[in-house]
Amino acid sequence: MTILKSIVVVLVLANVCYFLWEHGIAKTPEVDVAAAPATLKLASESPEAVRVPPSEPVADSPREAGSSGLLTNVKRCISVGPFRDVSEAAHAASTLRSGGYDPRQRVADGEVWAGVWVYLPLPPSRPAAEQTLAKLKAGGIDDALEMPGPNDGSVISLGLYSEPKRAQARVAQAQALGFNPGIADRKRNGNVYWIDIDLKSTDSLLNPSDLQGESGRIVRLEVKGCPSAGAQ
Repeated sequence: MTILKSIVVVLVLANVCYFLWEHGIAKTPEVDVAAAPATLKLASESPEAVRVPPSEPVADSPREAGSSGLLTNVKRCISVGPFRDVSEAAHAASTLRSGGYDPRQRVADGEVWAGVWVYLPLPPSRPAAEQTLAKLKAGGIDDALEMPGPNDGSVISLGLYSEPKRAQARVAQAQALGFNPGIADRKRNGNVYWIDIDLKSTDSLLNPSDLQGESGRIVRLEVKGCPSAGAQ
């Protein structure tokens, strides 16, 4: 009887173990592959990456033109000026040439900065104007003279200066005599000189102040696009 009970117990335990094995409860946990750390991929390696249709000209992409992704073979023509004489233009051309450019000089009709004009308003009465001129000449400003001003009226000119230090000195000299002079830019019409150069797309625009000479003379330069062939 004891043997029979033992056989029954063994069969029950066998059935329980088989039940557990059949339903996966007793299985060893498998490694979750999806939990593995992700790795970086290039966009071209991703199956969701956008593909260029075969009909589009991939060779026209800017990336194909150079490693930087820029069209380095595209040139822009710019003009630097206006220079009022050949010596100023030659100095600027030499500076540009030393920087690796190929400057081309051309002459054009235009308006060029002539200097800083120092002047005094003309007194309303004739005797007062003559007294002002006499006081200026006595104070060492013997080149003062009456002439048309920047506006409609006349003024007493104290000089036209291309160097800032000389203009400032004349202003200080007039102030020491009790006057309050004005200043204005003066321009003239005539032949002016421009320098044309080609820039690649990777070149930045020039700073006009880099082309000024060492004489201290004020130069009013600008940088703009080259004129078309028909406009020259």
